[in-house]
Amino acid sequence: MPMDRRGAADQRVRVGLERFLDGEDDAARRFRGARVGLITNPTGVDAQLRSGIDRLAASRDYQLRALFGPEHGVRGAAQAGEEVGTEIDPRTGVPAYSLYGPMRKPTAEMVRDLDVLIFDIQDAGCRYYTYLYTLSYALEAAAELGIPLVVLDRPNPITGRVTEGNILDMAYASFVGGRPIPMRTGLTIGELALLFNRQQPQAADLMVVRMEGWRRSLWYDQTGLPFVPPSPNCPTVDSLTLYPGTCLFEGTVFSEGRGTTRPFEIIGGPGIDPYRWAEELQRLRLPGVAFRPLWFTPTFSKHQGTLCGGVQVHLVERDQVRAVDVGVHLLASARRLFPEQFAWRRPANETGKWFIDLLAGGRQLRDRLEESGGDLGAVQELLCQWHEESERFAQEQAAVVRLYQE
Repeated sequence: MPMDRRGAADQRVRVGLERFLDGEDDAARRFRGARVGLITNPTGVDAQLRSGIDRLAASRDYQLRALFGPEHGVRGAAQAGEEVGTEIDPRTGVPAYSLYGPMRKPTAEMVRDLDVLIFDIQDAGCRYYTYLYTLSYALEAAAELGIPLVVLDRPNPITGRVTEGNILDMAYASFVGGRPIPMRTGLTIGELALLFNRQQPQAADLMVVRMEGWRRSLWYDQTGLPFVPPSPNCPTVDSLTLYPGTCLFEGTVFSEGRGTTRPFEIIGGPGIDPYRWAEELQRLRLPGVAFRPLWFTPTFSKHQGTLCGGVQVHLVERDQVRAVDVGVHLLASARRLFPEQFAWRRPANETGKWFIDLLAGGRQLRDRLEESGGDLGAVQELLCQWHEESERFAQEQAAVVRLYQE
């Protein structure tokens, strides 16, 4: 089996796509010969890196009639936040509908010639990830339009053992947080589909094709599967590990590392003293991480072409890392040390709400940091409350969504 610096896989995990195409699941038998609409992106591949699009298009068992793409598009050609238009997929000749932009839910016209929708996208293990809400909308559409939905399960890349952060206040629901779940979910995409379906007023005809060989303790690089970045700006398992915490910097004027070789691991901005910040963070002795001062110049996104001071978050022992704690302490220390440089991004146009509040699932984080000036005691109190929320979520959902017990 493939060996990684993190350790060897005992056996290769077989994802839902492989089990479905090999006819090993009830969903495969039920929909043999069906006209299929596939919701996918470049992560929808098998262990030989063959695209699920191409395999379905070539299959004699299914008729691929339509594609549906989330953020970045079916083939991953768009950058973060770019609207993606509907087009004809050049490799298959079938229509590729965009579910990122004005239309986020499949319509009756899009599915009128289909027998089933199939969802196959690698998740990031984090509430902010827009693909979760593409799934959420697909479940709503499936229920409303009376079309079955099959979800092909894939690993949670940052393990299924840890749940972190607060539960989203639905008054702050958006496309970066649309369901009452914690920041680090601890669930697979298939488990989330079961949970979302249970939460909505009208349940869809949902089937989840489970994985074979996955254990909750596995990081993605221990699954024996090739790693395809779930997003252009989450290029490594390390970046995904920190993403549930450092993504909060998207709600600030600081760079979250987009436009560098280490997005979500490098944080900073113009006028920041990197040595002072790193020393302050090192004194906190946060489990599993270390902080290195550095200078960087983003090639795109915030502060493009401008020299920034900041820190790189290094993973020392990733099983100990609590990314949300790391992210909140980074925010608080930046607010405390650099009050003249630190600021929140202005409210999102479509909602009138601060973007940090949409990411944080409410205004509690922003209010606490503003009221306290980033005081360490206030931060610890907030994180204790969030820990209680995430633990309660994990306990309440265990019987419903934990499909793969060790």
